[in-house]
Amino acid sequence: MTVSHPVRVHRSDENLAREDQLAAKIAEVAVDPVAVLPEVVEMIINRIIDNAAVAAASLTRAPVSSARAQALDHPVSRGGAGATVFGVADLSSPEWAAWANGVAVRELDYHDTFLAADYSHPGDNIPPILAVAQHVGADGAALVRGLATGYEIQIDLVRAICLHKHKIDHVAHLGPSAAAGIGTLLGLDADTVYQAVGQALHTTTATRQSRKGEISTWKAHAPAFAGKLAVEAVDRAMRGETSPNPIYEGEDGVIAWLLDGPDAAYAVPLPAAGEPKRGILDSYTKEHSAEYQAQAWIDLARKLHRDHPELADPAAVAGIVLHTSHHTHYVIGSGAGDPQKYDPTASRETLDHSIPYIFAVALQDGGWHHVDSYTPERAARPDTVALWQKITTAEDAEWTRRYHSEDPAEKAFGGRIEIRLADGSTIVDEIAVADAHPLGARPFARADYVRKFRILAEPVLEPAEIERFLGLAQRLPELTADEVRGLNIVARDGVIAAAPNPRGLF
Repeated sequence: MTVSHPVRVHRSDENLAREDQLAAKIAEVAVDPVAVLPEVVEMIINRIIDNAAVAAASLTRAPVSSARAQALDHPVSRGGAGATVFGVADLSSPEWAAWANGVAVRELDYHDTFLAADYSHPGDNIPPILAVAQHVGADGAALVRGLATGYEIQIDLVRAICLHKHKIDHVAHLGPSAAAGIGTLLGLDADTVYQAVGQALHTTTATRQSRKGEISTWKAHAPAFAGKLAVEAVDRAMRGETSPNPIYEGEDGVIAWLLDGPDAAYAVPLPAAGEPKRGILDSYTKEHSAEYQAQAWIDLARKLHRDHPELADPAAVAGIVLHTSHHTHYVIGSGAGDPQKYDPTASRETLDHSIPYIFAVALQDGGWHHVDSYTPERAARPDTVALWQKITTAEDAEWTRRYHSEDPAEKAFGGRIEIRLADGSTIVDEIAVADAHPLGARPFARADYVRKFRILAEPVLEPAEIERFLGLAQRLPELTADEVRGLNIVARDGVIAAAPNPRGLF
């Protein structure tokens, strides 16, 4: 059973009891010793494989190299054995391993997602929780419990509290969820988790400018930073340090001044005591390396490329309109008002958040590639630019309603396309969810996650390393502490040496 917790702003003289605060309710979920469902365990394994896959594909990219270099400049802290850093056999302090691995996982925008009142990539919980598990010597069963909590809390917050409306970045839900997940992993008491959740939220409220206009490399760093801060918040809370409270409900707190204001009211759904944590089962991963709201459109473009190859020629097309949800139109569509979304010289991060660009390339190529589809040469191809400029988006009330629907059978992230051809005829089609979505044409299963890992890892890992990692990951609940420390990927000789090696302050 799920319990809906009312959350509103309280004046200081109302003296909101701690047990009635949202941070305390989150802590209660974290410390509940409920067993993890078998289907949840299986999905956690899938997502650990998925995270490693996309991290492998990003090992030589500049932001990942920078974060890895920073982590390796910080030695293992005194309180544990340290945590592994993707790509190398070296160890770092857990907060810095969480930082480096979080950037690697997030860099290509290619891992799991959950969309509701706000956005999220709940797989961002894995790097900080795994890093702490390795540092303290937790076994696979403890890691599973921690990850189930991290996913549950982030997804429940995303269901209820909209951040983007107020231009607050979605990582403000990740800090509390990662802190709660670490609390479960470590078996902390409710008061310690409460303090950690409050500190993690307080330190991870940042603006959405990182996802606006010319999008910078900070887009990949933002969730990694939240994970790092969550690790540090737990450390402080374990030492007895306290947090601002009530962090959500206070009259000078997050809701009153950063979100809906002093008259705001939310209903946050959380599992009741003794109720299994199922949140991860409502999330979904990506078949394509692009913003999740582009996934279904890439699949539709792939279909149209096959059925109407003439559409690849911009001379044959008068105009294309994607009728879609409010979120898609205003975040990655023409409704954003960002000229950069139509700029052939824009950064990869910007192109990843431009559905006009993504649809044009997928329509011409009949597919999507995590590297080739983003190269400057691909973006600047004259026929692509000509087609790209003819694509716009429009908000459609019905697709917005379906986007926000709580009924999984009708929740949708696609839309309807209207293509006006140069000869005056039209083509109309639609798609509700991506092919890889649980309700899509080809839902992702274990074999798909393994295949994705092999495809992305083969260029940078030795075959034996691929098999070693897959063997460990798929035995996750049974792993010893030493085996949990083996949940890392080490690149083949020469890969990291050929990557950028930036020097900084450390």
